[in-house]
Amino acid sequence: MKLITTEQHTQLLANGKAALEAARADREIDPIPVVKLFTSSGYARYLLTEIDPTDSDRAYGLCDLGIGLPDLGFVSLRQLEVAPDQFGLRVERDLNFVADKPLSAYAKVAYTRGLIVT
Repeated sequence: MKLITTEQHTQLLANGKAALEAARADREIDPIPVVKLFTSSGYARYLLTEIDPTDSDRAYGLCDLGIGLPDLGFVSLRQLEVAPDQFGLRVERDLNFVADKPLSAYAKVAYTRGLIVT
């Protein structure tokens, strides 16, 4: 299974362009996550909102490698596709995930609880 569908990739790229334009205009945006990725161990989770329009391998979002330290930042999509987690499990896409709030709301809960909750 592909980690990100064509539709999701298109939305992530559009969000990346909007974030770049917002940064140039010195304003912030708070998009809704487009895709949730996870390992079946349940520990590593990624809520992605955008792809860097200058580097299609770099995705931005709320990331937790499964060690209880969620953080906002960039992650390599290629790395997620090939690298197993500490238990040897591959990253998968959550087929049932539908975001219901902006990324900052997920981050606030994640920082408080030490894990990404959806």
